[in-house]
Amino acid sequence: MKRITRPRQELLVGKRRTTESNKALGRHLAFIAGAINAGGFMVVQQYTSHMTGILSLAVDSIALNHWLSAVSMIFYILFFICGAATTAIMVLYARTFHMYSQYALPLAFEALLLIMFGITNSKYMPQMHLDTFYIIALLCYLMGLQNAVITKLSDTAIRTTHITGMVTDIGIEIGKLLFFCKKGSAKHTKSNKDKISLHLSIVLSFLIGGVSGAYGFKYIGFVSVLPLAGYLLFISYMPIRKDFIVWKNLRKRRRRTTTF
Repeated sequence: MKRITRPRQELLVGKRRTTESNKALGRHLAFIAGAINAGGFMVVQQYTSHMTGILSLAVDSIALNHWLSAVSMIFYILFFICGAATTAIMVLYARTFHMYSQYALPLAFEALLLIMFGITNSKYMPQMHLDTFYIIALLCYLMGLQNAVITKLSDTAIRTTHITGMVTDIGIEIGKLLFFCKKGSAKHTKSNKDKISLHLSIVLSFLIGGVSGAYGFKYIGFVSVLPLAGYLLFISYMPIRKDFIVWKNLRKRRRRTTTF
């Protein structure tokens, strides 16, 4: 009997999850996060993926009596939180109604925001350019939105924007790998090589994405986010299409029952 395989984009963000699909999606989203983070810095001189740095800037601004800057940094953190909250609402709503697109919806929404962001700030529409504050706020919102997707589906095992935590885990596992003790307790010091390879691959994806995003923003401009948005829509398409078909069939059944 011929085995029926699901399309690759559905495997990445489908309702049914596997460890391998979580890892693959983590790498893909890390690439996108790196591109947005580094590319955004080329434009507004502000990284938007890690809240630790932004919170530190807020504290420094308070100490220097730069209150406007401090308030701006706090707003950026709030936008990141709002992005994560948006993902949580979408995922919980989709789970409540047993939808296939519970993880695809936030990514599709991110893609639409990226398209609007890229087009309105392009050189072809100078009258619609956003101010620096709104650009940073939007990018922080997108980072929170995206990071919450992989956090939810992997039960916090994988993150795509918090490189510090992943590098720390790599260091811990390498320390376990190098540790040698004659008296044993090997089960407590055994290194998780799979965890090392996973975090290394995500960090590498973030790095490659960062280089791509920096060059894209530098030489192409804001429209360089459009391929990223296109890819997000591509991997989100199949689960959303399934939900649309289910909704369409339910609507037909309701019409038949009402006519009889």
